Amino acid sequence: MTEMERQRRRAGLLAPLFSYPSTTSWGIGDIGDIAPMTSWLAGAGQRVLQLLPLNEMVTGQQSPYSALSAMAIDPIYISLPDLPDFVAVGGETGLSASDRSELARVRREAHVDYAAVRRLKDRAFRLAFDRFYESDWLQGTDRRGALQGFLASQAWWVEDYAIFRALLASNENRRWSEWPEALRRREPAAIDRARRELTREVLFYQYLQWIADGQWRRARECANANQVALFGDLPFMVDSNSVDVWVRQRQFRLDASVGVPPDAFSDEGQDWGMPVYRWDVLEIDDYRWLRGRARRSADLFDGYRVDHLVGFYRTYARPHDGGEPFFTPGTEPEQIALGEKLLKIFGAAGAEITAEDLGTVPDFVRASLARQGVAGFRVFRWERDWHAPGQPFRDPSEYSPRSVAVSGTHDTTPQIDWWEEASDDEREAVASMPTIARITGGLFRADRPYTPAVRDALLEAMCASASDLTLIPIGDVFGWRDRINEPATTNQTNWTFRLPWPSDQLDASSEARERRETLRLWSERHGRL
Repeated sequence: MTEMERQRRRAGLLAPLFSYPSTTSWGIGDIGDIAPMTSWLAGAGQRVLQLLPLNEMVTGQQSPYSALSAMAIDPIYISLPDLPDFVAVGGETGLSASDRSELARVRREAHVDYAAVRRLKDRAFRLAFDRFYESDWLQGTDRRGALQGFLASQAWWVEDYAIFRALLASNENRRWSEWPEALRRREPAAIDRARRELTREVLFYQYLQWIADGQWRRARECANANQVALFGDLPFMVDSNSVDVWVRQRQFRLDASVGVPPDAFSDEGQDWGMPVYRWDVLEIDDYRWLRGRARRSADLFDGYRVDHLVGFYRTYARPHDGGEPFFTPGTEPEQIALGEKLLKIFGAAGAEITAEDLGTVPDFVRASLARQGVAGFRVFRWERDWHAPGQPFRDPSEYSPRSVAVSGTHDTTPQIDWWEEASDDEREAVASMPTIARITGGLFRADRPYTPAVRDALLEAMCASASDLTLIPIGDVFGWRDRINEPATTNQTNWTFRLPWPSDQLDASSEARERRETLRLWSERHGRL
């Protein structure tokens, strides 16, 4: 193995930020919790922390893929103990007795209670902003200058975002399509009047983004000091009730919605309810908005995953009038040209990119990825020669180096469930794989239940793979049954998974200590340190 190959080989974990609150967090993992998590990862020999999207979610939603803004960090992730204005007004002691009681409850919950957390944090943000406004903004302090500097550098997105959020609040969170016509159509006179009338409210939302930005940059510095790269996730779409669609209405088809054809997750396919790109209009504008999304992602992350890659080649659209679903663009040459142009845009922003190429993906998309040297994903359970007799599993040693080896994703069933549901033939096929035989000394038995030995053989096979990067969902590391998300469903358990221990007390758990040492051993053994 050359020195360059050793430098490329890395191991990491997929761990959504909301999943690992610390002892001081408010019932959800926040920006301040990246420090203890990346410290634990560094001890485990993990060099990448893969996050899910941090974009602000649509009101009432808890899916990180239902974005109210493609650029804004969701304020729910702001760390209140690290917010000086909140500390200055007394911190938690400044809360009402009922709010302190509610805070204690959400901290005890086994899952994230988004609605309660958001209510609590919103009240705390108002207290903090009032203090900043009186003590810094009106007094013209250095902190006012710092906020103004942030607004000047980020004006290209934060101005539209802040007026949109203020208008949402003033219109009782009704969708922008239900606002007065002048605001729906973004008539300049109506927007200028709203800016004047909502000046302080606009500043409030700008203030939150400034706070989030500062906390994020400190968290990233801490992660990089731990030699852990932070990877984000660029969602394929934004919600129809987003600032991006409101500002760029001509660039989206609002009479159809994005989805996917029938696949392993759904016999009928999926309808995501999000507007469809008008690729021809985006091209006229030289894809300025997508270039901005790439620039913003590169500004926040060391690398990022391009969600639903195939959609950037060909988008599956479902007309609202019940008409026949269709792909846009319509022909393969057009699809290849579009996808490769967009991948170049994403790559040119400066961050490392990987591509989520799972689901129903035509061969020409993966061939295109290979030509451009972009890493796609290799999910162990799906990497099989589907056209050969018996559909044997591909040995991980045969994965392309330019790929990401994973045991599963945020959408798949946990590895333990997959193993228990696998047929005897599938288990035998796994047992016969050369990598499995090598790392277990030939002692792997297909008839075993999902014991720790089975768990670790399957996970170490990912670490031993030829893929330059391996990313294991944190639940699979421990062999848990918890799911992050169940596709094609809407329920209150999706996106609420939390670790059973605070992120700043992982080393107090014997189970977490054992996992840390085992992960590090694998990284050393298979050249990922």
